[in-house]
Amino acid sequence: MTQQYGHGETAVSALSGVDFEVRQGELVAVMGPSGSGKSTLLTIAGGLATPTTGEVVIEGSFLSEQSPRELARLRRRSLGFVFQDFNLIPTLTALENVILPLELDGFSARVARRAGRDALASVGLADKADAYPDDISGGQQQRVAIARAVVGGRRLILADEPTGALDSVTGEMVLKMLRARVDAGAAGILVTHEARHAAFADRIVFLRDGRIVDESRRDGADTLLAAR
Repeated sequence: MTQQYGHGETAVSALSGVDFEVRQGELVAVMGPSGSGKSTLLTIAGGLATPTTGEVVIEGSFLSEQSPRELARLRRRSLGFVFQDFNLIPTLTALENVILPLELDGFSARVARRAGRDALASVGLADKADAYPDDISGGQQQRVAIARAVVGGRRLILADEPTGALDSVTGEMVLKMLRARVDAGAAGILVTHEARHAAFADRIVFLRDGRIVDESRRDGADTLLAAR
């Protein structure tokens, strides 16, 4: 897979020859310096951008063959996104933020609210369902974002520096929650620049200049991270 911006002498390759697979129950950490293509990779994996060449396949579905409506449905039903800046809607309560994708997908209010409360309970925030984002801590906001990412049984979780705005203790809590969701059967991709966060993953992929330059499974992760 490649991703190129511009043409001719001014063309910039954000990704070049990137090819890897993420299985259910597996968390893959993507590491690399700024500008290495980490966020571009995550954006393409989530169907938010189209690669210049190559293909993204999610549960047997080729994203290039999906209409915009089908892609939107796939993202609502199968993909969960967790961002560094939370991306919560400030005028909605925690519960309303969590269930918004379900409501957009046509779930009844009763079913959506039950699923949303279960998702909040899974991240330890059952008592914050009616709180607004501005009334809870940053760590709690990120946990709401994780609940939104997993509600409805999403099977691929994409996390872009999800602990960047959090203190170390809260950040580790968020990563443990992400790890638990993957252990429950989801696939996960974690973009991070922190070696201690990558240690939560089953596999580490290291990008430089848009290319995969190294890769290691958990049993070899310490060696890979020490070399960086």
